Amino acid sequence: MKAQNTKRQSIDLTRLPGAVSLDQLIAVIERDGGVIVEDFLSPAIIAELKADLLPKIEACSVGRDDFSGFRTRRMSALFAKSRRVADVVSHPLFLGAAEHFIDRPVVYGSGEHVRSVRPGLRIGGSQMIQIGPGEGAQPLHRDHWAMLWRYPDYGRQVRLQIMLAVSDFTEENGATRVVPGSHTWSEERVADPSEAVSAVMKVGSALLFLGSTHHGGGTNRTADQYRTGLTMGLDSAAVRQEENMYLALSPDVVKSYPEQIQRLLGWSYMPETYMGWVEIDGEMADPIRLLG
Repeated sequence: MKAQNTKRQSIDLTRLPGAVSLDQLIAVIERDGGVIVEDFLSPAIIAELKADLLPKIEACSVGRDDFSGFRTRRMSALFAKSRRVADVVSHPLFLGAAEHFIDRPVVYGSGEHVRSVRPGLRIGGSQMIQIGPGEGAQPLHRDHWAMLWRYPDYGRQVRLQIMLAVSDFTEENGATRVVPGSHTWSEERVADPSEAVSAVMKVGSALLFLGSTHHGGGTNRTADQYRTGLTMGLDSAAVRQEENMYLALSPDVVKSYPEQIQRLLGWSYMPETYMGWVEIDGEMADPIRLLG
């Protein structure tokens, strides 16, 4: 099938205050596919994230291809590097919106065995991304492609992503580019760079967007500014996590977090279907038991 590329006039991203209600946030994401929440985290938490993570990412190598960026640093396994990363994933706006869009009931089975079950949520990946001076624009893409997902073909969203501004995001230093409304497009439609808008925001603000929304890192035209963001996906627990948390994080690291975070990191199963089980004394059991 020939790819469609019907350009439309781009619209800007909606900005909401940090005190916005969950219902208001959901309504904007439903309409636009993404939204900027100003003052998402407090200056104190941002300061701790910077203190924990910036010295570590400075030691990371840059990417080796157009997608990862030749002047962009990436660092993962963030839950092993800063306790404050938990404040991002447990934020009621991020978690609440993910529950609305991703953790929706799935009807499965046949005959007398038809059931409705919510898949649950998993942290699909965590990265700090630092776009360096001279970096070009990243190709526009949908994050759900990592799971070989198709929307609207599959009838449901599989990821809600967050990009937290750890530095100011500007037009000049590579603010994330987003195509509002593209979350409703067919997979055949191609996003044109002219349709994208920059998610300009102050440090501490956050961009929330669906896995079906076309986006990409912007061009860094500055001589000495690094655009630093912390990104994380909350995915359906019915798909494989993009980042292999079982190798990235030791059991001792996972054990040090509250049970809610442990389960989001993947140490849990779906009791209705046993998805994610581990054998304990002959039983297909919940892996959370291994953390004691």
